[in-house]
Amino acid sequence: MQTLKRYKWTWLLLLLALGMAVYLAANSLSSGSHKLPVLGEVQDFSLENVDGRQIALADTEGKPRLVYFFFTECPDVCPITTYMLSQTQDLLIRDGSFGKDVEFVSISFDPGNDTREAIKTFADRFHADYNGWYFLRGDQEQVRTLAADSFKVLIYGNNKDNFAHANLIGLVDRDNRLRGLYDAGDTENVTPEFLAGSLKKLVRE
Repeated sequence: MQTLKRYKWTWLLLLLALGMAVYLAANSLSSGSHKLPVLGEVQDFSLENVDGRQIALADTEGKPRLVYFFFTECPDVCPITTYMLSQTQDLLIRDGSFGKDVEFVSISFDPGNDTREAIKTFADRFHADYNGWYFLRGDQEQVRTLAADSFKVLIYGNNKDNFAHANLIGLVDRDNRLRGLYDAGDTENVTPEFLAGSLKKLVRE
């Protein structure tokens, strides 16, 4: 009975998060060829990279970025979404813009399990190019606050058995403003081609 109650509140929270995600994604996806809206400002952060260096928001600014929150022991959506990001990476590598004009930032919210080694193993599964893709970790509360306040990504639970989170990809411009928030589960609209095109739209601004 206790397990059923736990999953009941988890699904309720997920439905609330999904409602917000669909609303924000619809606003972003409806922009078409028009200038992408400004949805908010991304707060400053300093998090640890897989090589042990501290990476601040300022280290990634100046280039449009995709930002995604994940945990390595995720049994479903995180690997699927990271694979989609790796496909987007490959498109951008082909045209020479990955790392040069655009970057990705993946941030773990499970520092207890996600050591630097665990994150690097996870990233290597998706042939991440570290020249343009940051994989970061930090204090759990700091990351949750960043996710919720800057990206509307709500995260619940304290371990791999309880985590529930909004599976959203944030689009950030060179001035650290949130310009898009996409539901990664909407595979009909949110594709590698769409994500690459959104980044290039910001490059041209």
